[in-house]
Amino acid sequence: MRILFIGDIVGKIGRRMLSEHLMKLKKEYGAQVTVVNGENAAHGKGITKKLYKEILMYGADFITLGNHTYAKSEVYELLDSDVRMVRPANYPEENPGRGYDFINVNGEKLLIMNLQGRSFMPAIDCPFKKADEILANNEATAVFVDFHSETTSESIAMGRYLDGRADAVVGTHTHVQTNDEQVLPEGTKYITDAGMTGFKDGVLGIRKEEVIERFLTQMPVRHEVPEEGEGILSGVIIDTKTNKIDKIRIEEKRAQPQD
Repeated sequence: MRILFIGDIVGKIGRRMLSEHLMKLKKEYGAQVTVVNGENAAHGKGITKKLYKEILMYGADFITLGNHTYAKSEVYELLDSDVRMVRPANYPEENPGRGYDFINVNGEKLLIMNLQGRSFMPAIDCPFKKADEILANNEATAVFVDFHSETTSESIAMGRYLDGRADAVVGTHTHVQTNDEQVLPEGTKYITDAGMTGFKDGVLGIRKEEVIERFLTQMPVRHEVPEEGEGILSGVIIDTKTNKIDKIRIEEKRAQPQD
């Protein structure tokens, strides 16, 4: 099974990059299923009904989320419907949405699981124990995990913990693509962070001026996600049959001035 995963979509530029490149990437890599992290799709924080439909229209088969899952209250009802989208499974069970789902991929059953780390993140249930619970009676052909985590140590630990039980463990949340894509000893395809898809020349998809001002002054500063500018698209392509994982990175570049 060939799985294409696109890292955190941030705002309008991220959605534009997805619209311009996703279908081409699916064709180029022969992807059989495409998963997109959409928790920053709505101007950098959360997702809406409209944007959920928009991302699917661009060619995504499934959407994962993260710590901004509940940023937009209008999505609560959507999450509780028959939707191709999951939120972190280790949030309380009574919360809107579900943490994993199964989809059919050319006759094979793929389990898509979303988990969230706890280091420097909200104090929710243990993602490691939640993964055990979900996998206890798993009958899927393949297992894909989006682990939304702040620290590299927790992400790597999750990859090692699920090695041999998940076909792929892909990290999200930090918005920085790491250089450690690998096949772990028991066969799990792993990367600490797939990277982000959004505004390239800022700080994690946000205008650099506001972020720098906040670091300089330690005062509250509203973070702005630009609607225009050069974009970047980041992700990975995973082949569960040939034990391969490769990074994908597309950067827009300004035209150079002529002499």
